[in-house]
Amino acid sequence: MLAVNCRGQSDDLRDHLGSGVKHMKTAQFGVCEKSWEAQPTQAVQTARRVKSYKSFRSVGFIGWIPLVVLPSISAVIRRGLQPWAFMWTLAISIYFGLKWLTWWRLQRPVSHSAWRSVAYLLAWPGMDAESFLDETKSPPAPRFRSWLWAIFETGLGATLLWFVARTLPPEQPLLRGWTGMLGLTLLLHFGTFQIAALFWQSLGVDASPIMAAPLRAQSLSQFWGKRWNLGFRQLAHDLIFVPFHKYLQAGLVAFLVFLSSGLIHDLVISVPAQAGYGLPTAYFMLQGLGVTLERSPLGKQLGLGKGLRGWSFMVLVAAGPVFWLFHPPFVMRVIIPFMKAIHAL
Repeated sequence: MLAVNCRGQSDDLRDHLGSGVKHMKTAQFGVCEKSWEAQPTQAVQTARRVKSYKSFRSVGFIGWIPLVVLPSISAVIRRGLQPWAFMWTLAISIYFGLKWLTWWRLQRPVSHSAWRSVAYLLAWPGMDAESFLDETKSPPAPRFRSWLWAIFETGLGATLLWFVARTLPPEQPLLRGWTGMLGLTLLLHFGTFQIAALFWQSLGVDASPIMAAPLRAQSLSQFWGKRWNLGFRQLAHDLIFVPFHKYLQAGLVAFLVFLSSGLIHDLVISVPAQAGYGLPTAYFMLQGLGVTLERSPLGKQLGLGKGLRGWSFMVLVAAGPVFWLFHPPFVMRVIIPFMKAIHAL
């Protein structure tokens, strides 16, 4: 009996799973000469396993409870909290509600040890439950240079937050607040979360970093889709892209993802600040317009999706209007008091 391996794109699987499933760029089929029946290899079996996972609409009442209850509790206790405390309480409640939802959906289909569930829920900020829980995946051991870089970014973030911000002129509170936010982002997203990823990778857990060198992105699409906050990107793919792309064009689904991100940021930024409503949503809608322009015939003709032009366009669109996202009322009413509370000012 002669076995022949045939490789090719499987559009039906790709359409169902979307672009976020790393393992299914190609579908492999083994063909037996004797029976001439296509026999799926491991890649297709993996796809079938993923395809059989519960959709978010069918996870049941228990899966959605934390996402409904926890933010509601945050709203009830809002009057007793400082704006910065309410912001953190609301953000963490939404985060954990979504975290629980991703875990509840996959904790049975993916065979795993109990400690992986506990670690995923309490000790890992990412949202890719399938990769983290799957014991059959074995990532390469992290390089020593990656550890050094993560430690450096952690230290740099702490320095900006607790030492540099306080040296800036007191009559420039926005500059102080922006410096503190930059430091906090480096401390958490690029530092602490990166160290957590390296720690789990060293134990054989497939935990991809939340940030993937975003400044190396050569296009706005690559920045948002493959490099910035991959935890939310995974969540948006599973919760929005997969269910809706069957009924809407990819461009409209992308706008829906950006709209959802904007509304969530408005909730945790503008609501605690009690001002600036709509600005974070406008920021993310502008990102959607930028991605649309980049992928349009005109954008391709201008070279907005690659090289130096693509990088410059990415910086212009993503960084230029960032004050819409973290608007002055949020900085003054939430970030500055928070920095004072943690003795950064």
